[in-house]
Amino acid sequence: MTENFHASGIYTKQAHVKIPEGMFEEEHGRKGFFGRVSQIYHQYKPTDWSDIEGNLKPRNLPPLFEEKGLQNKFIKMLYNSDVEVYLGTLTKNPESFYRNSDYDEMFFIHEGEGRMETTYGHVPFKKGDYIIMPRGTTYKTYITKPCKILKVESNSEFEEPSRGILGPNALYDQTAKFIPEAAVGSENDLKDYPVDIKHHGKVTRVTYPFNPLDAVGWKGSLYPWRISIYDYCPINSHRYHIPPSGHTMFVAHNFVICSFVARPLEYTSEGVLKVPFFHSNIDYDEILFYHQGNFFSRDNIDAGAITFHPQGIHHGPHPKAFLKANENEFTDEFAVMIDSRNPLFMTTDFGKYENKDYWKSWMQK
Repeated sequence: MTENFHASGIYTKQAHVKIPEGMFEEEHGRKGFFGRVSQIYHQYKPTDWSDIEGNLKPRNLPPLFEEKGLQNKFIKMLYNSDVEVYLGTLTKNPESFYRNSDYDEMFFIHEGEGRMETTYGHVPFKKGDYIIMPRGTTYKTYITKPCKILKVESNSEFEEPSRGILGPNALYDQTAKFIPEAAVGSENDLKDYPVDIKHHGKVTRVTYPFNPLDAVGWKGSLYPWRISIYDYCPINSHRYHIPPSGHTMFVAHNFVICSFVARPLEYTSEGVLKVPFFHSNIDYDEILFYHQGNFFSRDNIDAGAITFHPQGIHHGPHPKAFLKANENEFTDEFAVMIDSRNPLFMTTDFGKYENKDYWKSWMQK
């Protein structure tokens, strides 16, 4: 990749480090930071627009979990043929068991506690947990505290990223994963046990006279599992701002899921860019779900909100982030990013709840 490397005009010796005073660095890269890349040094911020006309705008959903439309159901917000993104709450136990025959599922527990009883055994969960549910697994959710959940449905399996030269214990140790032990379902005194099966986007109900979670054992390499965002160990460098690809948590076909967690920031003495660099997602649409903490690169974004930045439009830190960058020695933010290779479509519910002035938040006030 380096044999065709060229440089011209004003530039830095090291990307993201000691950017010339009064200049703004843009990362222009392919394949979601995994491919060829150049840094461009601008006299003005690429987000200092005065107007945008058309559909290609940065988008934002404010926290929605208190909305009536999300109570005890999941509402689809963004989708394409590879991935679908939902928000939902659970304040009571579902009446039926469930099996998704269309997609593998990932649940991120924004708030709440409970357990999922599955064909493979019970998976207890709490705030900050990711739960991976393979396609075709029968399960039922039991809550002990009301839950606010981000759900991602995938047309392919959720796999772990390659650790490469970092070794197998990087990102998170394998012992941090929870894998259920065989256990039968806890409900055994009902007359009927309905199972709702999602197939081609529609639901078929199959009713049994016994608890369908009756397996007393299992073996194999396909099963539900759980990992906490709080067990994720980020890649750090005091002399270089790690690109988002360095925080990959799960890999699926045509999209990845990343975890941004609390970490020390780069050293001011080294002249490193602390805030995320400007970029325009040439090959990927980007979704960020804000879970917890102080989101230092964003202004007026609260926990539970979502931002959506489609391919081709610049985004980067808000103006206040530049002013505060050198004041901070660490970030305490926790967020989930979904980067999709193919364009995502917004649902009517997204449009219903969207903060339509979000694109203006980069404009100087």
